[in-house]
Amino acid sequence: GGAPRARLVASSASSSSSASSGDGGASRAPDTSLFVPVPLKPGLGGAAEEDVGAELTRPLDKGEVLKNLNKFYKRKEIQRLGAENGLDARLFHQAFISFRKYIMESSSVSADLHIILNDICCGFVLLGHVDDLFPFFLRHAKQIFPMLDCMDDLRKISDLRLPPNWYPDARAIQRKIIFHAGPTNSGKTYHAIQRFLSAKSGIYCGPLKLLAHEIFQKSNDANVPCDLVTGEERVFANEDARQAPHVACTIEMCSTNTPYEVAVIDEIQMIKDPARGWAWTRALLGLCAEEIHVCGEPAAIDLVTELMYTTGEEVEVRNYKRLTPLTVLDYALESLDNLRPGDCIVCFSKNDIYSVSRQIEARGLECAVIYGSLPPGTKLEQAKKFNDPDDPCKILGALHLLFLTLSTCIRRIIFNSIVKPTVNEKGEKEIDSITTSQALQIAGRAGRFGSSFKQGEVTTMYRDDLGQLKEILSEAVPPVKAAGLHPTPEQIEMFAYHLPDATLSNLIDIFVSLSQVDGMYFVCNIDDFKFLADMIQHIPLNLRSRYVFCTAPLNRKEPFVCTTLLKVSYFFPLKKYGVYIGPRGFWCTGTVSSCCICCGLCHQIILRAFLKCSQLIRASQSAAAPGTAEVVSEDFPLSRTQKDARVVSDCHGAASTEALSIAVEAAGLRRAKNLRPSRLGSRQEDLKSYGRGSLANRLLREGLLTPDMLRQLESEWQ
Repeated sequence: GGAPRARLVASSASSSSSASSGDGGASRAPDTSLFVPVPLKPGLGGAAEEDVGAELTRPLDKGEVLKNLNKFYKRKEIQRLGAENGLDARLFHQAFISFRKYIMESSSVSADLHIILNDICCGFVLLGHVDDLFPFFLRHAKQIFPMLDCMDDLRKISDLRLPPNWYPDARAIQRKIIFHAGPTNSGKTYHAIQRFLSAKSGIYCGPLKLLAHEIFQKSNDANVPCDLVTGEERVFANEDARQAPHVACTIEMCSTNTPYEVAVIDEIQMIKDPARGWAWTRALLGLCAEEIHVCGEPAAIDLVTELMYTTGEEVEVRNYKRLTPLTVLDYALESLDNLRPGDCIVCFSKNDIYSVSRQIEARGLECAVIYGSLPPGTKLEQAKKFNDPDDPCKILGALHLLFLTLSTCIRRIIFNSIVKPTVNEKGEKEIDSITTSQALQIAGRAGRFGSSFKQGEVTTMYRDDLGQLKEILSEAVPPVKAAGLHPTPEQIEMFAYHLPDATLSNLIDIFVSLSQVDGMYFVCNIDDFKFLADMIQHIPLNLRSRYVFCTAPLNRKEPFVCTTLLKVSYFFPLKKYGVYIGPRGFWCTGTVSSCCICCGLCHQIILRAFLKCSQLIRASQSAAAPGTAEVVSEDFPLSRTQKDARVVSDCHGAASTEALSIAVEAAGLRRAKNLRPSRLGSRQEDLKSYGRGSLANRLLREGLLTPDMLRQLESEWQ
């Protein structure tokens, strides 16, 4: 067999983007705390070797051997030689401990090592010296640290100083880069979209799924067939599921292999985002389009120009000015009694939105509420309700991110607070004041061009915040200085070729430790990726599938969501679909063939279908208990679930009824097998009544479950 491989484990301190920032491109020493030696079993020399060594010399005196080994360890010359061969103080110490243990506990060692040790122990100065042990020590060190032999290759793979070279298809064409720079409500995105619609083919890349959905809707309304691709769904414009020449997508889902005539990259300033910035870098450098239309703040012009200089492409800058005036009021709202039609209260947490909306409704006013975890359709309905001049709802409460997406007719923006939770470069949450860029993005939504309000107004809820808001808005937006990067799956696969026994989390750690970037780039935060990688490490998956699962857009602070992803990945190798629902939980299985489908399956099922199924379960349990009322109304929106099931099945060529199969009794039946015989009879009666209760009957009526599917899944889990 080959030499044992090293097991790389992450240190207690998580890797951060700052740790991988370049210092002018110089090669840095690896973080050796990530390397843990694999112990070698003693006695590997064999009896034949022992006989030869003992016959030529004599049996070793282990006491003398230990004394000379310790002398070997303390010699400065040996430590210097170790450093020259890649063994820093930490690795040198660990390698020596393993080497000493191997010799002392082995019943036999190789003949050459036996002879050297004997000469040293006998004091034959002319024949042996402790320094003669170094070749054997180094050979042992490379057995327990095999990365020492491939460190140069690992450094080359993790060299991130030339990201443009990662995209040969884009480098093979001469692209035209047009930067549409201007503040919010200046028409910069409008002009880019007009070119997108007039092209024979195009791709729109936006920061949020709701914005991609808006472009998808506008394109199809303009008789320009356009597909929608987000982290949770793919919707085809053509009924026969043929790919349309235009596509609107969230930026992580864009394809760098498909040629387009026009590409639009929106909100380019987010290229500096510590978590998602890599997606903008990838799109900017990798999209294969004749024209790249970049939209965003003027603060990103210099960086984009520098990045395009490295690709040999010039940037044409088109500047825009705001189309309607914006005024910062001299007074705060102070009380919700002072609200007027067209007001929008901006909050930075869902708790604040709930609190404000309840207070508004207590005053007899209707309030539309929009926040991130609402389904896209609900968000659009709420915005439509607020924009409808005939609807009595004239007040809007929203999370700040939604202002990047929705076209709303707002007269006055009211900041409920000017502090928000942020994530720093180390992935740590902090509470800090909003930035000038964020404040301008939000305030700029007031008085939108083409709406019924010709002028926008901005103020705060509390008087103490107004002065600070004015100060923030008056400051210049700092220039964007660096673009985010993330290891590609191809790079990680090459890394794994040299370190096949390393976990994905360990590969990412060591990659970031060795990575080199220049001043225009930084490595994005990888903590969420590593968390998911560690969570599914015990599941037998190939590296590419494991990598794709770790890109699922999940909140790792929600145990239920993480558990569901764990179960999805567990059943993935079975190449089956199915969702099990039982009295205390559920899981799903699925076949994943691409990043789009993986993120779509995980995110969609976890954040939507599972939540709704949980509500149905509670309703079923409530209905089964005497004297309880059902908690879910009869008009439960199942049409969305049916639509999503059709979309997933289209991607895999399966029938729609097979895309999301639901079983009811399985977990209860499985648990019943473990019950004592005295309780088994009554338990089976409970299971029987549960399995054929209102939930099963309702799913059968709605067409989501057939009797054959139910019997088949029941027999499988039994």
